[in-house]
Amino acid sequence: MSVEITGTYLGNLKLELTHGPSGTKIRTAAPVDNNGDGSSFSPTDMVAAALGACMVTIIAMVAERDGIDCTGLGYRVEKHMTKTPPRRIDALPVSITMPKGLSPEQKAKLERAALTCPVHHSLLPEIKKEVEFLYE
Repeated sequence: MSVEITGTYLGNLKLELTHGPSGTKIRTAAPVDNNGDGSSFSPTDMVAAALGACMVTIIAMVAERDGIDCTGLGYRVEKHMTKTPPRRIDALPVSITMPKGLSPEQKAKLERAALTCPVHHSLLPEIKKEVEFLYE
């Protein structure tokens, strides 16, 4: 299955992206440290967001299939760029806040599921992707 996403340049280093199947629109802007105004997600910010969203989505799929309450499930990701050329993402540390009340078996199963995320597997191995699972 393929999904078409189109982009239109708006000027001032900004684009409007359109998700073909739904028509949903997202705008991007170049970051301040790369000649933009930082008024929206940059393309590399979207990569970081996609990693966290993908991991949490996979956890939720497995949890819902197994009847596990996902209340409190969320993520935080930081994007670190290289300090030397070529400009690229250097690290994407991810912290995932897990639902409360999980058994050790459920924790292990959901953590394994997160690491099967297609975005995680699609990123270059040189990009550091440390994942921390947070439990209360």
